[in-house]
Amino acid sequence: MFGQSHNEPQLIVPGLAGFYAKMEPIVYTLLRFGIGIIIFVHGYGKVMGPGPTGVTGMFTRMAFPAPGAMAYVAIFVETVGTLCVAIGLFTRFFSAALAIEMLVIMLTAHISKGFSVGAGGYEYVLLLGLVYFYIAIRGGGPYSADAKIGKHL
Repeated sequence: MFGQSHNEPQLIVPGLAGFYAKMEPIVYTLLRFGIGIIIFVHGYGKVMGPGPTGVTGMFTRMAFPAPGAMAYVAIFVETVGTLCVAIGLFTRFFSAALAIEMLVIMLTAHISKGFSVGAGGYEYVLLLGLVYFYIAIRGGGPYSADAKIGKHL
């Protein structure tokens, strides 16, 4: 409960504690759903745009090992994986995979361009990766397919 721990700051308006406690799982579900859909759009764009061949070419130019296999992994994680995160199915597994993918993207494609997303930097990819890492640690939450089936990683 909010405001109960000695290590946690006290609420200025203690009456909001119940509202915050009630809204936290709902807001978390919205976060999980939203981040899933955001990267799904990127994955879907890869499928409908360049396809596996184009993504393989991009990964080849970036000197990725096994660029063909990596293209299929990226497309799968960015489509099926993100939809699973959105509905909360195998949430920890796919969120961890997406956090790792964001780290790889950050280190290979964005870090050399600096921080600012406007200059092609790593700002946005870092944010996405941190959110996926948080979801991987926390899991699907009470409003998830994982919760409905009663199993999670």
